[in-house]
Amino acid sequence: MRSGWSRLHAAALPLSDSRVKILTFSSLYPNERQPSHGIFVENRLRQLLSFAPELSVTVVAPVPWFPSRNPRFGSYAEFAGVPSHEHRHGIEVWHPKYPVIPKIGMHLTPWLMYRAVADRVRQLRDAGFDFDLIDAHYFYPDGVAAMRLAEAFDRPFVVTGRGTDLNLIPNYPAARAKILRVTETAAHMITVAGALKQYLLEMGVAGDRVSVLRNGVDLQFFHPADRRQALRAELGFGSCPTLISVGHLIERKGHHLVIEAMRAMPAMELVIAGDGPEADALRRQVTECALEDRVRFAGRLSQEALRRHYQAADALVLASSREGWANVLLESMACGTPVVATPVDGTPEVVAADVAGRLTADRTAGAIVRALSKLFDAPP
Repeated sequence: MRSGWSRLHAAALPLSDSRVKILTFSSLYPNERQPSHGIFVENRLRQLLSFAPELSVTVVAPVPWFPSRNPRFGSYAEFAGVPSHEHRHGIEVWHPKYPVIPKIGMHLTPWLMYRAVADRVRQLRDAGFDFDLIDAHYFYPDGVAAMRLAEAFDRPFVVTGRGTDLNLIPNYPAARAKILRVTETAAHMITVAGALKQYLLEMGVAGDRVSVLRNGVDLQFFHPADRRQALRAELGFGSCPTLISVGHLIERKGHHLVIEAMRAMPAMELVIAGDGPEADALRRQVTECALEDRVRFAGRLSQEALRRHYQAADALVLASSREGWANVLLESMACGTPVVATPVDGTPEVVAADVAGRLTADRTAGAIVRALSKLFDAPP
């Protein structure tokens, strides 16, 4: 690596040096077709640039290659429509396409991702963006691909751990071995929660090589509503307390537990915001529980629509089995809406006082009911 860089931590970057160029690398980054996809990565980068505008940043955000834009293919069709190049908030963003191979793809994805982006990175360098540092997000597969880029271009890299890359994927031996290699070669590491840093410490990483930088939210965008009752009427909310459960419709997010809890809370309504593979199963559960009149599905919402739902709801419920740092909790709280959440990973760092909401005792429907009862008995 160039003189001195291999010994630098991310915190030691010379922010006053206008020559510092950063290549941000992440497969989770917003794009024209998916404006909320990995928006927390973009938000942090935008805040960095507002703090240090003398920095120069280019984003390489690879997306899976898919041959069809037919809507019946769901998210894969959306990836097919992502442009190869765009500008977002004044930042240049490139979207190289990499192949995804079903079933065995988990082990090959880091290599396929690296192969897909290496030529684009080389072209950027040759065109004058001779970057000083690679800023990668997610230890696997992105961090592994970034490690290969760092080796190929003789540059240091830092990597941010954000959730499943540290609390789930290391359970797979082959992936864990690659993640350990990343921890050994990264110039510095970042996690978005103290709980995620603990996973790295348990892997043998020295504590001074990891910084905790928690996500934030834009308080100019997420804020309480001025006309809350009118907003509730516009959204079709009834007169009884309304809960909202937000997230991808997968088992890990626990929407099924919130639906089950609704059976014991006849005086409440529930709105589920999100889409995903469990949509049909969740709708069947609602029918089987005879909750059609009190549970409705809002689908995937834009950031603007999601804000309106936060503002109008009486409480957010997040029943996840694992989380890195759940932005939905911060977004809801910023809109003046308290939360009930399972005490997993970084969530106790968010819901750290009763004014924020309540943590459940465990991840069961009964625990959700009890936590909600405590919340509404003594609302913040």
